[in-house]
Amino acid sequence: MSSPLESLIQTGTKLWLDSIDPDLVRQNRALGATGATSNPIIVSDLLKTGRFDKDLETLLSSHDCDEAVAWDMTDQLVRNAQQVFQEVYTSTHGNDGYVSFELDPLLEDLACELSVAEKAKRYIELGKKWSAGHKNRMIKVPATPGGLAALEELSAAGVTLNVTLIFSQQQYETARDAVWRGAQRRSNPESLKSVYSIFISRIDVYTEKHVPALSPAAQGQVGIVNAKRIWQLNQEFWSDKNLPLDQEIIFASTGTKKPEDPKDKYVDALAGSDIQTNPPATNEAVQHLTGKTFTRKVDVLPPAEVLQEIDEKVDFQDLEQTLMDEGLRKFDDPQKELIALIGQKRSALV
Repeated sequence: MSSPLESLIQTGTKLWLDSIDPDLVRQNRALGATGATSNPIIVSDLLKTGRFDKDLETLLSSHDCDEAVAWDMTDQLVRNAQQVFQEVYTSTHGNDGYVSFELDPLLEDLACELSVAEKAKRYIELGKKWSAGHKNRMIKVPATPGGLAALEELSAAGVTLNVTLIFSQQQYETARDAVWRGAQRRSNPESLKSVYSIFISRIDVYTEKHVPALSPAAQGQVGIVNAKRIWQLNQEFWSDKNLPLDQEIIFASTGTKKPEDPKDKYVDALAGSDIQTNPPATNEAVQHLTGKTFTRKVDVLPPAEVLQEIDEKVDFQDLEQTLMDEGLRKFDDPQKELIALIGQKRSALV
């Protein structure tokens, strides 16, 4: 009998880990995970454990700049994870086995005075820098005005992209179209591999607070419905492009926010296709669901009356703006905290 995570993978879902902790990467690879994502919170949490103090000592001794140390440490951790998933990348001919590397969140800090064009230029520079020499590294770019403006050029340059912080259909379509325009400028458009990270549970937190009038049948379903609709759009768009590699949706923010929700609420609802980047705790909880067998549900929507209610009561434009504002604070603050942590480590270790 298959384990719950094996069952999930058998539905057609690619299981990625929302962590680059070396121990968790190896454990989840053994459970069937085929990729991973990183961000400054993950890196900070790893450094706080003290497990990487020797690596930090080496970097601190060669860098006077705490920010440079933060980036080099991130690069090292991502490289280590890439090695674990290299076999997947090779066996799937570049269709899986990636680890995402997030570009500088401080470009989206409220204090950043760069124009959209200047931010885009910086994203392009950083994307080319941190992707150079890496086959199974994805460059994570946010679906902000500056990030979106950089996508075509990054795609044209052959950078493998993970567009993140997507909450709405409009963001997805803008990102996808830019990536495809860039791919057509490549010498070989068929080399394109791109993914689009749709955030899910945060949407249900938003509707509970801002749309309390939703019925019990609709409340808690908006994130799932939104993700499934965007997934369907993605399927339709790429169906006639005849590309050898899949251009996929990443179902992100799949950890539940309410204690009473089943731990596999989002995992179960989105099973069957594309990629789930699950937090380690979610994968662990799912794996302990004795007797659980997942089935394909990614293309199954709620009843028509529930969809109609969601469309009538949820202002998706406000949803996107509110969640993007919140998302950017969660996006850039951890980078500041990571740099500050490096400073503290410098005082303690050097």
